[in-house]
Amino acid sequence: MPEPEEETTLAPYMIEGARSSRSKCKTCRRAIEKGTLRLGILIEGPFGQGYLWHHLKCAARRQIERVEEAYAGESWAAGARVPPIEELRRLAEKSAEEQKSKREVPYVERAPSARSKCKHCSEQIEKDELRVAVLRSVEFYNQVRSGPILVHTGCVAAALREPDSATEIEGFEEALRANSENVSAEDLAEALALIGPLG
Repeated sequence: MPEPEEETTLAPYMIEGARSSRSKCKTCRRAIEKGTLRLGILIEGPFGQGYLWHHLKCAARRQIERVEEAYAGESWAAGARVPPIEELRRLAEKSAEEQKSKREVPYVERAPSARSKCKHCSEQIEKDELRVAVLRSVEFYNQVRSGPILVHTGCVAAALREPDSATEIEGFEEALRANSENVSAEDLAEALALIGPLG
């Protein structure tokens, strides 16, 4: 009886130039152009093993530990010209700093200009007027993600009741207080009065 063929075991990571432009980056959801360096992360799927592909730079920004593991194992295709790991670590550090600077939602602030419009009523938000950032769900490449929108204080209650609202009414005031460190206590109290009861 012939011996069964051994399954080929794929490496946990693979760095290579994309062989076509058909794959999409699992981080940014954009196409990975042919020849662009990409990182494959091995997964076990319903049809066997395969790689989930990421632009190498996208992977560095979001999961540098995996990129470092791939570099430690020299997991790249023959002839692939990979950038120094220090360059990718700098990208990761920059990305981490950008994430820290992002404010938690919900929060209240005074509008720095009159260029924004309320995403609930579509009316202009005047300069120095109090406005509130809340989350709205949006569909992005067949995935639902949450993004911040700015609304008048008087539109907050209605915006939170919209079907696509991703900010919970329960615990809203506590979250608003915790995330609005850039405004005075007086401004925060005024905003809460203008927002009114949410229940």
